Amino acid sequence: MRFTNIISPCKLICNLDLETSLCKGCGRSRDEIALWARYSDAQRAFIMTELPERLISLQNKNLNS
Repeated sequence: MRFTNIISPCKLICNLDLETSLCKGCGRSRDEIALWARYSDAQRAFIMTELPERLISLQNKNLNS
């Protein structure tokens, strides 16, 4: 059996936004964080494409608060 490294967007800034339930460090939801190692490469790649927009939304939300 061959093991591959699982790419993770984690930045070790684990802090969930209470309103959106998204991590302020990486942009993933609590469920995505918990299930990350179980997702297929394709599922992780899809989520990774959404993270930049999520992080921008979180930053904008914090600026407007």
